Amino acid sequence: AGSVIDNAQSLELATLLAGQIARAAAVFRIDEIVVFDSSPAAENGGGAEEEEESGARFLVRILEYLETPQYLRRRLFPMHKNFKYVGLLPPLDAPHHVRKHEWSEFREGVTLGGDRSKGTLVDVGLSQNVLVEQIVEQGKRVTVAMGTNRDLTPACVRKVVPQSSPSEEMGSYWGYKVRYASNLSGVINDSPYKEGYDHIIGTSEHGETIISSELILPSFRHLLIAFGGLAGLEESIEEDPNLNGKGANDVFPCYLNTCPNQGSRTIRTEVCVTRELVSLFFM
Repeated sequence: AGSVIDNAQSLELATLLAGQIARAAAVFRIDEIVVFDSSPAAENGGGAEEEEESGARFLVRILEYLETPQYLRRRLFPMHKNFKYVGLLPPLDAPHHVRKHEWSEFREGVTLGGDRSKGTLVDVGLSQNVLVEQIVEQGKRVTVAMGTNRDLTPACVRKVVPQSSPSEEMGSYWGYKVRYASNLSGVINDSPYKEGYDHIIGTSEHGETIISSELILPSFRHLLIAFGGLAGLEESIEEDPNLNGKGANDVFPCYLNTCPNQGSRTIRTEVCVTRELVSLFFM
């Protein structure tokens, strides 16, 4: 829940918190981060022109920025006051953040303007822009299949491919996508996957107590793990008009507390995220 940002005492601390979440996502090879906001005012706000954006919108902005390779950020992200402290964050150093002197069979790029009679020029973070055969609108982020031929001249025409290609062809982790939802039901119901999420886990200190070594996950294609905000998932369910009358166990077939007997009255969400991912993926 984006409300975790609202608990930060300064813009710097909020940025550091977002950085922790981004790094946990990269370490555990998470494909999608969904940030939900149950605040009604946030549904119509959050643009760059707003005086203040909601915690959820802020979190989406920073997560998207950090996932983007450094060489593309200036072209894809206009200056914004909430980027003030992003320079303090350590880089994700994910496989798709390829350095200028490195060659990779795939690179992320941004499409450029100019003559499109032979294709589209793309900035992929190398000494020269590369030409792809497709005609793509200017300013779009794309994944380019570079292959093994290191010729960067227009004579070597390359292709834009689906962002999933590096993972499917090489097994490389290629970053996460960020999705905003105005409430909890939007997280579950607006899945980008055709068949939705085939296994859903809610996390809460009020969930079923279980030792991580005893938890057996079924086979799945798309697993969703939900973390609540300051007041937990229970309050998010109560505030969601689409979940009226439902309890946590109705929304989440698997509602767990994997950190029983904790030594603090509360566990911060950024700590909970890492703790739960360790429990689920390193059992």
